[in-house]
Amino acid sequence: MQYLNLIRERAGLSSVESSWTNFSTNPSKYTTKDGLRDIIRQERSIEMAFEGSRFWDLRRWKTAPQELSKAIYGWDIQQPTYEDYNRRVLLYSPQFIAPRDYFWPIAEANLQVNPNLVQNPGW
Repeated sequence: MQYLNLIRERAGLSSVESSWTNFSTNPSKYTTKDGLRDIIRQERSIEMAFEGSRFWDLRRWKTAPQELSKAIYGWDIQQPTYEDYNRRVLLYSPQFIAPRDYFWPIAEANLQVNPNLVQNPGW
């Protein structure tokens, strides 16, 4: 908690305890292990917002199947009116398959060169 509060202090924010107690709909979230873990993940996501680390964080935290399998929505750009244009449309439904997608396949040439190698699960 000490180091998390130091990061927040550097950003000009009050402590985790103060913020979550006074301004949250779940004031006791920081008192549980899972709640504090969610807070730390949220703080890291905000701190590293445009650094390109989200993909690797999701893999490290083992939350990639939940986060990377969410549907992607957009606007209906084929419509002539503003109201119809702003209609929410499903663009793509990605699927992150665990544990296969946590590991990338080993190239077939590498498997032939070294017979001791075994292909990663699911590939």
